[in-house]
Amino acid sequence: MITAPASQATHSPVWTEGVHLPKGRPLRVNQTADVCVVGAGIAGVTTAYLLSRQGKSVVLVDDGDVASGMTSVTSAHLSTAIDAGYAEIERLHGERGARLTAASHAAAIDWIERIVQEENIACEFARVDGYLCAATDGDLEWIEQDLEAARRAGVPGIERLARAPLEAFGDGPCLRFPNQAQFHPLKYLAALARSFTRSGGRLYTHSHVDAVKGGKEAGVTIGSARVDAGAVIIATNSPINDLVAIHTKQAAYMTYVLGLRIPKRSVVPALYWDTADPYHYVRVLTRRGTSDLLIVGGEDHKTGQADDTGERHQRLEAWARPRFPMAEDVEYAWGGQVLEPVDRVAFIGRNPLDADNVYVATGDAGMGLTHGTIAAMLFADLIEGRDNEWAALYDPSRKSLGSLGRFAKEAVNVAMQYADWVTPGDVADPDLIAPDSGAVVRRGLQKVAVYRRPDGGFVERSAVCPHLGCIVQWNDAEKTWDCPCHGSRFAKTGTVINGPANSDLAPAD
Repeated sequence: MITAPASQATHSPVWTEGVHLPKGRPLRVNQTADVCVVGAGIAGVTTAYLLSRQGKSVVLVDDGDVASGMTSVTSAHLSTAIDAGYAEIERLHGERGARLTAASHAAAIDWIERIVQEENIACEFARVDGYLCAATDGDLEWIEQDLEAARRAGVPGIERLARAPLEAFGDGPCLRFPNQAQFHPLKYLAALARSFTRSGGRLYTHSHVDAVKGGKEAGVTIGSARVDAGAVIIATNSPINDLVAIHTKQAAYMTYVLGLRIPKRSVVPALYWDTADPYHYVRVLTRRGTSDLLIVGGEDHKTGQADDTGERHQRLEAWARPRFPMAEDVEYAWGGQVLEPVDRVAFIGRNPLDADNVYVATGDAGMGLTHGTIAAMLFADLIEGRDNEWAALYDPSRKSLGSLGRFAKEAVNVAMQYADWVTPGDVADPDLIAPDSGAVVRRGLQKVAVYRRPDGGFVERSAVCPHLGCIVQWNDAEKTWDCPCHGSRFAKTGTVINGPANSDLAPAD
């Protein structure tokens, strides 16, 4: 059984413990800059750092602390192995698109490695192999097809092996992706943020952006203050400045992670994935002392669309135990959200239906660390007006005929969620809600999100997501309210913690 509690909202102690992140201050006075970057995760901090190195004046703002969002709950794989597979990328974007996908992710890993060396960052960066393993005999054809597509995409050194070096992970064939990498993401990000501020960059935290404007008067509004900028970059995982332009083209999924204590050197350090649906992902965190940490993830589901979230960590542990019999106690359990574009490639560039000087980075597709770095590299060229061969591939305004079926399926799925307006509540009476848990209760025509505190008291908020009016659902694993339409998430007390919603759940009537 799990011996560590699931996370509360968005932080994972496996990365935050012992890491001293730079502290900004709230923005109270008007500012002017060449570029305003909104969001201090991997994409935002890396972008601010790189633009500052290019001589730009940059203001970086976040409504929480540095790395207080999805970057702090990553499993920290750095890979050129694409979750969707190269055969799928090639189908949707052609052979050139697949080649650019492979090249951009490889370049991101190389860039991280170079910055680690230049800045002398102690973040446990290491090159490791990656192994994509067939979960069932039925996946063997998929493995063969992806091998050939990856070779056409120019993935260097990829090869088919009879089995992975980790016997417990599977006894069938696998693909070996050499020269992948892993690191400690928050140690890395802390160093970049400090370098950014040392070079004159301005960092403001606990500064909630209320409005974004492009064009000649581009900038952001934060309370009574404003940042006027030549360009605005929204790097908030899910854009907070759009209602539908991006959000109809991607879907939000929750994923769950465990950190299990294992004896030193009992598992070969590498990145491991399987082809199950939902798939599993594994890596080793090497630590001082007598034990390492086995990081195991999976059990994905669409955000706000599962009524068994409290069981997800247990099922993940049940999957891991027979495969890793050396594993001891569960030290950490947490979850996070990934955004899956309908055509499997991130959206990085000028924001659709907006002024040319407003940019977005979203659609991480489970590869947020490399996509965030790709975004910074691409923004550095776009802001300077330099050509970049990746720009068309990642253009948020692109259209992919091959993804129309998936687009329609996701649209129907979202439309179906509005039926929650006419369903009964999860419980008839708040007194039926267990302490430290939540449920949606119907009161006449209204639906109320009711959280019951450990002391038995209640916190009540409207269950209507302020983004586009869907009814939120309780996630018992994460102790959050999750929107099933576009993935907005709120803390148990109703505070917004993930876009596209940009405000808290309203007080209950």
